[in-house]
Amino acid sequence: MGKITAAITGVGAYLPDYILDNDELSRMVDTSDEWIMSRIGIKTRHILKGDGLGTSYMGSKAVIDLLEKTNVDPADIDLVICATVTPDMMFPSTGNLIAYKSGCRNAFAYDVSAACCGFLFALTTASKFIETGTCKKVVVVGGDKMSSIIDYTDRNTCCIFGDAAAAVLLEPDTEGYGINDAILHSDASGAEALYMKAGGSAYPASPETVANGWHYVHQEGQTVFKAAVSKMADVSVEMMERHHLTADDIRYLVPHQANLRIIDATAHRMGLSREKCMINIDKFGNTTAATLPLCLWDYESRLKKGDNLILSAFGGGFTWGAIYVKWAYDGGDFSK
Repeated sequence: MGKITAAITGVGAYLPDYILDNDELSRMVDTSDEWIMSRIGIKTRHILKGDGLGTSYMGSKAVIDLLEKTNVDPADIDLVICATVTPDMMFPSTGNLIAYKSGCRNAFAYDVSAACCGFLFALTTASKFIETGTCKKVVVVGGDKMSSIIDYTDRNTCCIFGDAAAAVLLEPDTEGYGINDAILHSDASGAEALYMKAGGSAYPASPETVANGWHYVHQEGQTVFKAAVSKMADVSVEMMERHHLTADDIRYLVPHQANLRIIDATAHRMGLSREKCMINIDKFGNTTAATLPLCLWDYESRLKKGDNLILSAFGGGFTWGAIYVKWAYDGGDFSK
């Protein structure tokens, strides 16, 4: 029997119905379609509307989609991990709520918070439960309702983010498919370049924090851009070198969808053409922890068993990392 690895055996997703396009944004804030497309590369983003609807609503929809596609009984799921920075509430965890709403009644569940790298961190954590034999079926959800923490009078942030959730199923594999390696980093020296100041224990909600706009995302665009270009490229190239992979060996780079220029810079360092990059930032914007699984869902039909993927992201905190995945099934084949 070969070494046990955690293979991705299915992908599901949920996108809210409401679409916020650049024309509508240009009537809300001083911007334009040309400005957004030339600097970021986003045309539209989905926004969750409705009283009391949060990340767990989208996450549970994504998990239900995943389980229906893979014909898996929710009761057979052992663990649900949710990567998010927009939990429904401080507690119970959004993962707990997602497990309950999607019928995963036998699973234990919790959240992972690593901003735009959240899915990478959660996927790596989940893989260890599979590799050790502790769990047989694990669901990892990346979901964020970024519209709940965005100031729609701030051009620096409101153009970038959207709402979505996507989920993957992990199962044991002994043929070398699945998650082969992960390189993860964090460095809080960059924390104040991209963060939300209030809402936690340091600055609980008060009239002052609300008046100061501390419950919105704050971003120093140039600082984040430079760090993202450097760190995403460095860690992706390191992963290639560690496994002696050339550009020809890689089917797709699966990059965090924050900025098209960051994606292009990372691909260039890796020697990849844009055709080898999963890109949907134009349709969905930056959905934070949802971007990577949403790419896998969007491109699933194009993937073949044995494809080499490099998942790469950079997020607030700072956090960054890359995961090497060998894809486990042909797109559209959910028989596993």
